[in-house]
Amino acid sequence: MSATESLLDFVAATHVLPPAVRVETVRLLGDTLAVGAAGATAPGADGVLAVAMGAGTSGTARVLGRTVRMSAPSAAFTNGFQIHCLEWDAVHEPAVVHAMSVVTSGLHAAIDRRGGCDPDTAIAALAIGVDVASGLGIAAHSPLTFFRPATAGLIGAALAIARIEGIDRDRLPDVLGLAHSFCAGTMQAHVEGSIALPLQIAHAAQSAVQVVDLVKNGLTGPHNAVEGPFGYFKTFDEGRLDDYTDTLGTVWRISEISTKPYPSGRASHAVLGEIAALGLNADDILWIEVCVPSLIKRLVGRPMMNGMTPAYARLCLPLLTALMMKDGRIDPRRFVPDTFADPGILDLAGRVVVTVDDNPDPNALGPQSLTITLKDGSGIKREIPHSLGAPLAPLDAAQSLAKYDLARALAVDAPDMRVFDDPLSYFICPEQP
Repeated sequence: MSATESLLDFVAATHVLPPAVRVETVRLLGDTLAVGAAGATAPGADGVLAVAMGAGTSGTARVLGRTVRMSAPSAAFTNGFQIHCLEWDAVHEPAVVHAMSVVTSGLHAAIDRRGGCDPDTAIAALAIGVDVASGLGIAAHSPLTFFRPATAGLIGAALAIARIEGIDRDRLPDVLGLAHSFCAGTMQAHVEGSIALPLQIAHAAQSAVQVVDLVKNGLTGPHNAVEGPFGYFKTFDEGRLDDYTDTLGTVWRISEISTKPYPSGRASHAVLGEIAALGLNADDILWIEVCVPSLIKRLVGRPMMNGMTPAYARLCLPLLTALMMKDGRIDPRRFVPDTFADPGILDLAGRVVVTVDDNPDPNALGPQSLTITLKDGSGIKREIPHSLGAPLAPLDAAQSLAKYDLARALAVDAPDMRVFDDPLSYFICPEQP
């Protein structure tokens, strides 16, 4: 049996999630929905909504943190943008995939369109879609060139939606093939710190819904979409699918996902978490040196620059470090021109140096190290094996509460507070109980 056949058998099988996996899936769902509601007020969100509404509002699918309803593809597009636009969504670090974002957006829209869903069915589909999206990243051994959260995320989401829509096992190759055909999104948006990043997530979520709709209406796709000569691991990444499928059913990848405490690139969180824990006075700092794997340098080691956008600022470790030192937290409302021009912020950010270590893994996000030189001549050195929010460094109750409190504050007009208080009910039930 090919690795692709094993993958599709896993997607089609009946699954009862282990209790701990189910709890973790519901927790991550709540985190993702809260972030998406907060994203309703982010820069660019109203423009995305306007474009999505241009396709019509005659649907039943909800938009997080909003009162409007629209078609399932349009709602998936809008919610995909909102979930990723603050860079606050959960991530599978070894895979380098924001595995919850596209899958949650697509499933949410598909469930709404159906008028609701059994909770166990919805949670199993979510966990399976996240597993596939994460697994494609785990199986990759090449550096990112395409934006893996969108490419792998689209495939995971389409297969998850196919479960909800009752697509037969013999049609899943068409779902997989069309999902591969619809994949898009490159790392150029990340290099430039562009708002195109969440738009790539949005497009992937919309495409996942459309792929399943096309298959339901009799259309077909290529059937060797992952392992073929122009398949996923020849086009988007280099890797071997069986590096993932050999573990199917023995490890639930959703249990490996990291929660992001701060609305900034995940690659910044090891340093930010350590700075927050140290609680130093910014006036005492002479230099901060961060030694990181090459991917971290590539993702967030960018300098401050004139005319920064919020999308760029979320990926600028010197700025983020300065804000953590000054404010004790990262608040996206601080990503404005006045902050970027603040002499104190500029001075402190200028004292942050990012260097590359000798880690040979092009997809590694850790370990990292932090060396702080104080003005009195003393120093502090910290080794950071796991970023705050990772499974081996989970958020404590206060840190989780701080994230939810900020998300609520940002989602000022959320019409259905179940998104924060009872996320599973919100996810499976389009109407207020």
